[in-house]
Amino acid sequence: MNNIPQHFLDKIREAKELRLTQLDLSLNWTARDEDKLTKIPEEVFELEWLEVLTLNYNHLTSVPESITRLVNLTELDLRNNGLTTLPESITCLVNLTRLYLSSNGLTTLPESITRLVNLTVLGLSSNGLTTLPESITRLVNLTVLGLSSNGLTTLPESITRLVNLTVLGLSNNGLTILPESITRLVNLRELDLSYNRLTTLPESITRLVNLKELDLRNNPLETPPLEVAKQGIEAIREYFRQKQEEGEDTLYEAKLLIIGEGGAGKTSLAKKIENPDYELTAAEDSTQGIDIKKWVFTRDNQDYRVNIWDFGGQEIYHQTHQFFLTKRSLYVLVADNRKEDTDFYYWLNVVELFSDNSPLLIIKNEKQDRQREINDRQLRGDFTNLKEILPTNLATNRGLDDILTHIKDNISKLPHIGSTLPKTWTRVRDALEKDPRNYISLEEYLSLCENNGFKQRKRQLQLSQFLHDIGVILHFQDSPTSLLYKTVILKPEWGTAAVYKVLDDQTVINNFGRFREADLSDIWQQEDYNNMQGELLALMMRFNLCYKVPNSQVTTYIAPQLLNRNPPKYNWKESNNLILRYTYDFMPKGIISRFIVEMNGYIEQQKYVWKEGVILNKDETKAEVIENYGKREIKIRVVGKYKRDLMTTVTYELDKIHQSYHQLKYKKLIPCNCGTCKDSQEPHFYDYEKGLKWFIENRQPEIQCQKSFQMVNVQGLIDDVMDSQKLSKQQEEEKAALTTFVNIEKQINIHNLKGNVNMEEYPQKNIRFKSAWANGLFYLFIFVVVVALIGFLAGSLPVLSLGLVIIAGILFVPLIGALQLRQDDRLSEKSFLELMKMVIGQLPLIGNMLGNLLDKK
Repeated sequence: MNNIPQHFLDKIREAKELRLTQLDLSLNWTARDEDKLTKIPEEVFELEWLEVLTLNYNHLTSVPESITRLVNLTELDLRNNGLTTLPESITCLVNLTRLYLSSNGLTTLPESITRLVNLTVLGLSSNGLTTLPESITRLVNLTVLGLSSNGLTTLPESITRLVNLTVLGLSNNGLTILPESITRLVNLRELDLSYNRLTTLPESITRLVNLKELDLRNNPLETPPLEVAKQGIEAIREYFRQKQEEGEDTLYEAKLLIIGEGGAGKTSLAKKIENPDYELTAAEDSTQGIDIKKWVFTRDNQDYRVNIWDFGGQEIYHQTHQFFLTKRSLYVLVADNRKEDTDFYYWLNVVELFSDNSPLLIIKNEKQDRQREINDRQLRGDFTNLKEILPTNLATNRGLDDILTHIKDNISKLPHIGSTLPKTWTRVRDALEKDPRNYISLEEYLSLCENNGFKQRKRQLQLSQFLHDIGVILHFQDSPTSLLYKTVILKPEWGTAAVYKVLDDQTVINNFGRFREADLSDIWQQEDYNNMQGELLALMMRFNLCYKVPNSQVTTYIAPQLLNRNPPKYNWKESNNLILRYTYDFMPKGIISRFIVEMNGYIEQQKYVWKEGVILNKDETKAEVIENYGKREIKIRVVGKYKRDLMTTVTYELDKIHQSYHQLKYKKLIPCNCGTCKDSQEPHFYDYEKGLKWFIENRQPEIQCQKSFQMVNVQGLIDDVMDSQKLSKQQEEEKAALTTFVNIEKQINIHNLKGNVNMEEYPQKNIRFKSAWANGLFYLFIFVVVVALIGFLAGSLPVLSLGLVIIAGILFVPLIGALQLRQDDRLSEKSFLELMKMVIGQLPLIGNMLGNLLDKK
């Protein structure tokens, strides 16, 4: 046997002496090489009465044949080890009901595993499985099956014979088709299909009447539309139900988004697409915000409807791109060859970040026929969605026919073109499009739906959410009490134009982004905006474009993207700082502005804030958060009483912003805490995701500093900077609606690795403890006290006897509860002994009480 850590030996010895039915030898990944648990101690196999054996987070590479001696095992946990095979003999453990094998190196399952017919939970996530044996269907008692993060490309039809399944995890595989027979899994409650390659869901999935949670994130779904699927299983049921009841229409509608620098010719191109004979003027007006045009073209006897979104090129508008650059669209980047000011990498990265690889054309507007060479090969190598680079002179229409041909060709090939929608949806869609108003109330929208065949409110709201997601209308449903919920904006360009009028207002610009409600009356004085100032202000705040200054005497708002570029003067104590950095492969504009809006309540004196940074103050602690866009970096320094708490809050908010970009590539850099780096403003940094977390997952407790070359503890690096347990909890709360057994099984929460395992986070364990007061002796004692009290009241029991009974209660009630807690292993031996000492220490006091009673008598 290899060197076994002493605490493990103590546990095995205790289990043998007390004939314990549960033994936990987990979480030994941080041990030194000589103390790592690489095989199961032979002494364990002498504990033939064991029912639960936990060996997760160790360095086991095999399971010995002798495990078959543990004939009473019902639960075996081998997660996060280095297993590549399972012994055939494991099938002798016929009483197993729970088997956890996630995060190992298994590439196949032995056929014999299917002899474990009593299994109810089988965890196989994060292995290398590419196929499942047909015989898995023999495990007819399975209720939970975790298969996430493997290499499965198909599901065997036979899996649908596991009719008792309630939870099935299949995320992070390569599934392209879901079999129709999935309807046999009538008891399924949770199904995780996220991060696969599904384009179509079978209508039969709606027959799974017990299904409550269906996760379809990150699939290229066409039927039902992505916008419907993300609303959950009820929305999917409604979608298929309405198609069946109302019939269906085929969708031939798409968005064409024209982007580029100001003055490049975007508006000219939009007008030329709409009407090739349009005569350009000498100075075309620049687009303010967004302009939307309708265009219809015919190809192969089919009419296509295109919504052309012409974006203003000014930098102030770039921060709102994420709200309008959508998936399943065609993008056109217009470059002015005279100015040569187009940052191709910026624009192509923006499209890649927000559009999920939607196709893109580059149009070189060669004004006055001035040509410009572009590194075609390199751009195509870096951006796979770049389809064509097309030259033109819009003033003379040179190359326009070729451009129109490519636009029509790419739109007709968009994945969602030709998908179907319920006829009722298209009727309402047409009615809204014909309405000349800019906005209507929610009640008016619901009435319009009812007049066009929609009778149920939930169906009406489902449609408004769908139309919002594809950019036809704006209706924000996430806050049912807000003004925006009660308003349906029919013309998104009207709402965005109003927002940009504030950002373009010279008075607001001169005031470095500050404005009052009274200023909005002047800015929105046109008749179009009458009685809508509240809704439009709410729209600005919804887009994180401004915030209300707390506790200001006159209600004041600040648009942080218009703040002064120069930071105010402030003193900063540079010793004993916590430091953290974020660096980005590509940094979208607006991260720091959104962060300022989210954290505005903590801004130091509500004045230490500027365009690229902010000082926060919370609980006698300060944080300096500064964006350096040129270096693609955000740097955080924290000083004060509760540094780690404030750093956790800051990183949580930044991570939440990062996650909204979906494909954003960045690094979170944790500083070294060795003697050389600990109080340095320029310490060595470690990549949190691909460095420290990788070391944790691979059970490497230490890492080397590249400045001092000292070895430092990996977990200590993280713990110094942030409360990873609190951060994980906050992030899990954000995902609460989507969390299933499989999610928990595949995630490695840092606080669990530290040994602070919260059993509530592991529902597969399902261990139920008795209450400490559920012990029968406790109720017997209460009975004795009550009888004694009755005897005293009846005059048949002296006061001394009653006193003895009550004092005994004071002594023995906590003892009984503590004994139960210790028996269930919920009270440590040390705590139990301390409690015993405390009770014994009260004996003199109890003696004095008895003495007083006797004296009085």
